[in-house]
Amino acid sequence: MFVRRFFSVALAGLLAAMAPSPRPAVAEPLQFRISEGDVENAFYQDGPVAAHLLLSSGLKPRVLAAFPAGNSGVGIWFEPVATPVQWHLQSVQPLEAKDAQGRALHGIEAEATLATSSPLRIRDAVLGSVRVLRDYQLDHPYPPGTAAHARREGNTLTWSRTRLDGAPGYEIALSVEDGSLAGGNGKPWTLTRPTDGKPLRLRLRALTGEKPLTPFAADALFSSNAGSDERGRNALRFLSYEEKFLAGSWRFDTYFGRDTLMSLRLLLPALQPLAVEDGLAAVLNRLSPDGQVAHEEDIGEFAVLRHRKEGTGAGDAPIYDYKMIDSDVMLAPVAAAYLLDSSDGRARAKAFLARKLDSGETAGAALARNFALVLAHARPFARDPSATNLVALKPGEKVGEWRDSEIGLAGGRIPYDVNAILMPAALEAIARLRKAGLTPPDSTGNEAASADKLAAVWSRRAPPLFLVKLPVAVARADVAGYARAQGIDPAAALASLPASGEITFNALSLDAQGKPIPVLNSDDGFALLFGRPDAAQLDAALAAIFRPFPAGLMTGVGMVVADAVYAGADLQKILGRNAYHGAVVWSWQQALMTAGLARQLERSDLPEPTRAALKKAQMELWRVIRATKKMSTSELWSWTYVDGRYVMSPFGQRKNDADESNAAQLWSTVYLAIPEPTDEMH
Repeated sequence: MFVRRFFSVALAGLLAAMAPSPRPAVAEPLQFRISEGDVENAFYQDGPVAAHLLLSSGLKPRVLAAFPAGNSGVGIWFEPVATPVQWHLQSVQPLEAKDAQGRALHGIEAEATLATSSPLRIRDAVLGSVRVLRDYQLDHPYPPGTAAHARREGNTLTWSRTRLDGAPGYEIALSVEDGSLAGGNGKPWTLTRPTDGKPLRLRLRALTGEKPLTPFAADALFSSNAGSDERGRNALRFLSYEEKFLAGSWRFDTYFGRDTLMSLRLLLPALQPLAVEDGLAAVLNRLSPDGQVAHEEDIGEFAVLRHRKEGTGAGDAPIYDYKMIDSDVMLAPVAAAYLLDSSDGRARAKAFLARKLDSGETAGAALARNFALVLAHARPFARDPSATNLVALKPGEKVGEWRDSEIGLAGGRIPYDVNAILMPAALEAIARLRKAGLTPPDSTGNEAASADKLAAVWSRRAPPLFLVKLPVAVARADVAGYARAQGIDPAAALASLPASGEITFNALSLDAQGKPIPVLNSDDGFALLFGRPDAAQLDAALAAIFRPFPAGLMTGVGMVVADAVYAGADLQKILGRNAYHGAVVWSWQQALMTAGLARQLERSDLPEPTRAALKKAQMELWRVIRATKKMSTSELWSWTYVDGRYVMSPFGQRKNDADESNAAQLWSTVYLAIPEPTDEMH
């Protein structure tokens, strides 16, 4: 009787572990704000309403709302002013309305004041895809047919239109409740403050007709191990939906493959297993027929625009972008981290791999397609380990990995992270998953052994091709000159260099001829998280990265992701502190590095001097993470150097910045899963 009861209970427990977890019916309302420099960000999420409101003060006023639904948005841009203006947001409330055909619109209504010493002229309003709003922000015109014209009723201006294909569209309205509104009949619309000099008092309404996403309830998203940081938890909740995780807001309110995979990997301890599986399923649902990971998706009206432009129909079927090469080799390591290395993943692996995707294919079969692609890309280099057989950017493309601005790889064609780190990690992960019996073998039945052999060649032969060696005398001259050009005191950087000999570091990329481009970079964080470098490799990487800028990457406001100090004046100009992937700080790269440092410190095979170097680097990195906590969920930030110290500067709010930063970025929330080391851990 006891034995029968024991096995009955055990079987029930096993079945419960394998069964899909129930989803809470309703997510709790979410509302929070983030202020960065001149921009006030207000986020609202409740049921079908999810919106990010931005109010830009300063010399270029703007009001903009972005919606995860359809990656859509609406915005009003004002003409530049001579004297800075100042928004003050008072309240944000959910709003549901009907369009002229009685179809549902979802959005927000906000009350705000705008302090200005002179009348404000409206330049234009833009409604539609966030992709179109992004382009308009960068001074590109919006597509023909998407223009919306203001309609005045009393002191309210309303811009609205249906989607280009006749589907429910978009609306933004501005009501002047204290102050005056003038214009129309060919004259620009102008707002003027009240005669008593008080700020303008305004009511704003922003709506979209795109299909809403399904937010997670907090308990369905966060595990009991998730950190308590309120800003991080709020930002992650706003960006997380059952259908997909969003890359960042306001500029990337939709799926990005790389961002999803890296965020899932770093967030694993902080997420509920079903949330992890939903994220992986979103990636697998978007694989190409040959197993490529989709980088980005064109959805909503932007998909309509693309189909019309390319003559592929009149619908709004998503269009997926497969130009990136790093995402393809990220999927296997992330899948292995969940299915093999986490207790939840191991318990649920069989059920997840049997999960039916949107196409009816199983998750396991989709993974197998990607694994076949990775193995095919790996074999040429294994046969002939020369630079010409490494994985290069696709023909005609200037981007292909996370540094996806056109100058992000400094003109290189063969990225370090993809070839020296992610490809070996992917091959090792494929072998591990095969050995565990979690994916079907190939027709010969020996794919695990094949992947192991390929991984050994790649991990041994690829990294040396990126190694840069530089005489110390040359390095000292480069550091002194670049520091002078940047207005930085070079003393600490020069003191960190050895007295003689040479310095070494891993190049950011190789050019088309296989020559290393000597840009110091942060991508060894991938090696720390996914790889098992030997002591000499760790010592060299830590020495290169953790020297004071510009000899290394460390500043008082964080670790910059690229440093062209040793690459010559031309690259120094294009990879400076105004470049999107230049001498700027990306929050997630610091998180990647600190997670990697913690992983390496778990090893028992490293000599004590190397362990001491890891601990020192960990302490230094956490020092700057604490110092920059007020921007922890931001995409990136820059810096100025004033009175002998570094000062944080929100990226995108200075005249020459290449773009602007999101206040809530998916992979910048990963600190929720990375505990700060305690004294005992050191």
